[in-house]
Amino acid sequence: MIRQAQANPEAFRPLYEKYFKKIFLFVLHRVGDKALTADITSQVFLKALLHLDRYAFRGLPFSAWLFRIALNECHDFFRKYKRHRVVSLDEHTIQNLHEELTAAARQEDLEQQLPLILQQLSADDLQIIELRYFDQRPFREVADILGISETYAKVKVYRALDRMKKLFLKTT
Repeated sequence: MIRQAQANPEAFRPLYEKYFKKIFLFVLHRVGDKALTADITSQVFLKALLHLDRYAFRGLPFSAWLFRIALNECHDFFRKYKRHRVVSLDEHTIQNLHEELTAAARQEDLEQQLPLILQQLSADDLQIIELRYFDQRPFREVADILGISETYAKVKVYRALDRMKKLFLKTT
């Protein structure tokens, strides 16, 4: 499909249809507004189409390349409009983080403190925590999206969780 689209832009439609919902939800999770999400998602696919000739399979799936574009578009949006990131917390995410922070936290305390802790994280730490726990991506996918090795993705997640534990202990 990708080679066909590289040769003929009209063949991009199946790729768009295959990945639209995933990219839309990925962006929505970060910006929290459906209209903005639609605009940013359109930009993602426009850039992907315009730069499809630059994509070459190097062991990374096409989806990782698209998610990287989406992540960059979100960053550009927040920088350009000086908007703050939106972090949506659901029960499943809190449970996953509670399992990781279990030595330091009771779930009820974590539910109360988590929004404050997430606000204090650096953009890099928040990004890696979101990809791993909010989006529930495996380390390989996190690494692909961020353009780092899987080992380094694991290290970054561990370090971010460690900083979260320290922040949690400070706030309780």
